[in-house]
Amino acid sequence: MLSECDVALPDGGTLHVYDTGDDGTGRLPVVWHHGTPNIGAPPAPLFAAADRLGLRWVSYDRPGYGGSTSRPGRDVASAAGDVARVADALGLDRFATMGHSGGAPHALASGALLPDRVVAVVAVAGLAPYDAAGLDWFAGMTASGEASLRAAAQGRAAKERHEASDADYDPEFTPADLAALAGPWAWLHDVVGPAVRGGPGGLIDDDLAYVTPWGFDPARVPVPVLLLHGERDRVVPADHSRWLADVCPAAELRITADDGHLSVLGGAPAALEWLAR
Repeated sequence: MLSECDVALPDGGTLHVYDTGDDGTGRLPVVWHHGTPNIGAPPAPLFAAADRLGLRWVSYDRPGYGGSTSRPGRDVASAAGDVARVADALGLDRFATMGHSGGAPHALASGALLPDRVVAVVAVAGLAPYDAAGLDWFAGMTASGEASLRAAAQGRAAKERHEASDADYDPEFTPADLAALAGPWAWLHDVVGPAVRGGPGGLIDDDLAYVTPWGFDPARVPVPVLLLHGERDRVVPADHSRWLADVCPAAELRITADDGHLSVLGGAPAALEWLAR
């Protein structure tokens, strides 16, 4: 059963937290990091697989989304502190992390900065750092996605103007993506809709964090990392995960030739098996 609560922060803000709970069998918690723009409810399409494998979902709305207090200027690394506070509030010592799309860098941050608590990281269709050496960061990205992130790279004012302009955003989802969205991953509508209705604040803070220094070095993620990516992804091109696989010391890369940004989530149950091994 999914429960929700708020965790108080030292600055007076709150994080809104979700938890599928432990049935007394010592389930390994998996902290889910949501995409952009989403709220943080854990991935319902993976509940059955997690239950079969003895895993427990824990997640939270990133600051500025859903029930979590906005925190302008946050960087990617700040997710590790948020995760630690959530884990402390729930009495969790050791856990894994998993993120999709914009959540993937935040999952990596937890692995880098909480190495004594994070046992492994799964990063699905995630970005590499904006300053990634040797990576043509925008190559293969949709025109609208590139325009949005280039606006963020010019600073908050430019990003806010871009969002206020109502510029069209076309993720150029593949047929496989659309099939996933119409089928098992229709759940994504449930987490995107509330995030969008809540305004662009969370999205703006996310995008600014992606194109500024992350606050940690992926080359210093000491825990095992599984990277999943679809070759046909044009939201986040697969070369981002290739770059991460080259620099993360204990990374395994799985690229599927026919998947896009959403359909790659079809490989998530196998990723959970990798976590539970």
